[in-house]
Amino acid sequence: MERINVLVCAGTGCTSSNSILVVDKFNEMIEKYGLKDEVKVIKTGCFGLCQKGPIVAIYPDKVFYNHVGVVDVEAIVSEHLYKGRKVERLEMTDIDETTKEKIFDIEKIRFYSKQMRIALKNCGVINPEDIQEYIAKDGYMGLGKVLTEMTPQEVIDEVKKSGLRGRGGGGFPTGLKWQFAADQPKGNKYVICNADEGDPGAFMDRSILEGDPHAVLEAMAIAGYAIGAQQGYVYIRAEYPIAVDRLRIAIDQAKELGLLGENILGSEFSFDIEIRLGAGAFVCGEETALIMSIEGKRGMPVSKPPFPAVSGVWGRPTIINNVETFANVAQIILKGADWFSSIGTEKSKGTKVFALGGKIENTGLVEIPMGTTLREVIYEIGGGCPNNKNFKAVQTGGPSGGCLTDKHLDTKIDFDNLISLGSMMGSGGMIVLDEDNCMVDVARFYMDFIVEESCGKCTPCRVGTKRLLEMLEKICKGEGTLELLDEMEELCHKIRETALCGLGQTAPNPILSTLSQFKDEYIAHVVDKRCPAGVCKALLNYSIDPEKCRKCSMCAKTCPVGAISGVPGKEPYIIDATKCIKCGACFTTCRFQAVERK
Repeated sequence: MERINVLVCAGTGCTSSNSILVVDKFNEMIEKYGLKDEVKVIKTGCFGLCQKGPIVAIYPDKVFYNHVGVVDVEAIVSEHLYKGRKVERLEMTDIDETTKEKIFDIEKIRFYSKQMRIALKNCGVINPEDIQEYIAKDGYMGLGKVLTEMTPQEVIDEVKKSGLRGRGGGGFPTGLKWQFAADQPKGNKYVICNADEGDPGAFMDRSILEGDPHAVLEAMAIAGYAIGAQQGYVYIRAEYPIAVDRLRIAIDQAKELGLLGENILGSEFSFDIEIRLGAGAFVCGEETALIMSIEGKRGMPVSKPPFPAVSGVWGRPTIINNVETFANVAQIILKGADWFSSIGTEKSKGTKVFALGGKIENTGLVEIPMGTTLREVIYEIGGGCPNNKNFKAVQTGGPSGGCLTDKHLDTKIDFDNLISLGSMMGSGGMIVLDEDNCMVDVARFYMDFIVEESCGKCTPCRVGTKRLLEMLEKICKGEGTLELLDEMEELCHKIRETALCGLGQTAPNPILSTLSQFKDEYIAHVVDKRCPAGVCKALLNYSIDPEKCRKCSMCAKTCPVGAISGVPGKEPYIIDATKCIKCGACFTTCRFQAVERK
């Protein structure tokens, strides 16, 4: 029996930083130091602290090493695992605000201390490719309970009582959706897991599938039992190869142990799950477009009603929940609805997983109880904006959401609060913006994404979003007018009211939100022909202050178009405005702040 477990993150983020090579090196060094019988190296899912990856956790010592490279492995093995001495230069630490002493314990580090892990319970804890490790953490106990102790209606009633709402963005009560499908006449019914996560900066569902795929499979089987379905599909985008591979392994392992397939656990209930790969179309995150794609048709939304719970895939009753929603189900069954409903706010129960990114110190995955404030997430968990920059806004809900400012930081996060402020929770993307972000450019970025991802079926989305993008591009070039701002706002409302599906209906949100919160920036672009954040290239001018110029020639060497001239060591350099392409290379290169951007 091994005395030490070495857990290495093998999620997408750390894998991209060569964590698999780190695993190989650990095995090599453990063999070299004769520790093979004492130390076990385990590939896990995401720990959450993506900014610090690759991450290695040593148990039972509770030591957390960050930014571990292949060259660091021998030091960890020889010093920590062999001699019992921690490698301090790699150790993740925090500072106790009261005592000002260093904190080394993983569970007491501020990034984790405010979190409550339910959906992410096993991520970074177990080997996702070993079903025995999932079972050791009470895996498939929930499925066993419903098959031996509960009727289908009792399962639905428990989910209803828990207050679980859909985590994919809509926030619809999960138990009620299941009830609709269960109430339909007997016959073929289907359970679909929506893993088509497409919001820019969102990676919650991917991380759950990479770190704990069995939690989703178990929940889908429970849902199938509750509504009377025997077939499930996981619809996942093909750009998630690690998640797809681990899902396939998990399905095969579950079938081998009789936890999927015919007569599960010796009962009369049979349920199977297949994987369907999506081609990366954002619109296929919308449930009716997803259904069309599963059926082999072009992924385009259709009018509702009927809703999928009545007529879904193959025209049969279908429930569709996203990955995070399913990740809560087995624990609700095991621990009870009262336990889950005791967490969160009156109308938003449980926890929510967010992908925290952008201008933030601790980029990563966080799971917090509903009701936690934005301030706590951004400053206490996220560590605030790097380089002492001022916080400007946070974009929640991706392209469908909106921006919240410093006056909203004490808002308690839940479905209804964010909507009331002109934003939304969405699937859980949370992008932090600082003083160097132009809010007009942010709106342009999201609108460009929407235009690319629109399926083109309805005119308001196909044509209207294209017109909105053209308006934003004019404003960013200094060609806008105050009248154009009014026209743009009016068009936003028209699209909201007339688009066919949620993609089009929420497409104007980033514009309406930034117009509401940052009208002064729009006015600066159209009246003063100025970008306050210095982002919009067409409105920028670069020059060199002759008093600060050290005549070193570095700016000229960096310029890709030869727009900078001067004599090294003899005369200050100057920029030819007619040649300058405003790339900013000179501004970044100059160490003496001689290059000015206005």
